Amino acid sequence: MNGIIINIDPIAFSIGGLELRWYGIFIMLAIIAAGFITHLEAKRRSLNLDVNTLLLVVVLAGMLGARLFHVVDNWSFYAAQPQMIWHLSEGGLAIWGGLLGGGIAVLGYALLQRLPLLKLLDVLVPGVIVGLIIGRLACIVNGDTVGGVTNLPWAFIYTNPGSMIRPELLGLPVQPYPLYEMLWNGLGLALILWLRRRPLSDGILFLTFIGFYAAGRFLLTFVRIENEFIFGLQQAQLISLVMIAFAATAALLKWRPWRTARSQPAEIRS
Repeated sequence: MNGIIINIDPIAFSIGGLELRWYGIFIMLAIIAAGFITHLEAKRRSLNLDVNTLLLVVVLAGMLGARLFHVVDNWSFYAAQPQMIWHLSEGGLAIWGGLLGGGIAVLGYALLQRLPLLKLLDVLVPGVIVGLIIGRLACIVNGDTVGGVTNLPWAFIYTNPGSMIRPELLGLPVQPYPLYEMLWNGLGLALILWLRRRPLSDGILFLTFIGFYAAGRFLLTFVRIENEFIFGLQQAQLISLVMIAFAATAALLKWRPWRTARSQPAEIRS
């Protein structure tokens, strides 16, 4: 049976009755990395930004949104076991919910601090992508976001009974969905780093990230095992389609004044 065997206990260590899971460790590393990169980007773009305060607000709102979307997507499970809603250390954070919740927090923060919203969103993009990549390492250890059974040589085989993989998939080679998304986000990061050298108007980096991530999420989720939401699509795929439409429409509207100006004939001076 071909594949990459993952026999990692999701619990990093225990102190008394307190468990520290790898999931929580990687999420914390993702937050720290995102904050550090955002600090560097704000400095590079000459944006006077209190990164620590912004990070606190965005993380809290993002966690709330991520958990809310996950609970809604798996409502039958949480309706039967409502006490599990608060077990964040075991996984169960929907990235789209985190991005939307965090986005609302960024909007509120920008308005209160009178910061240029589009410039702020561009500053946040590189750190967010790195955070997403590190965050998927948490999913690899947990085993809670995998695809179906496959015979691909790079399949993941979870053998630790403590993993969060579905019981019927324990010991079987499955599609390594988190790995696919990490690679896609790596390409997205390379694209953003290339674009940020260009003289683009504020907001273009953010819209590029949203469109690129949404396209990858829509396509890659076809290999992932999750509940169907509507029209045979998963919740994340439907949100991805909405975000693709949003990014494309906003980008077109943002470039429209430039195109109009270029299409107008030059004024003839006598």
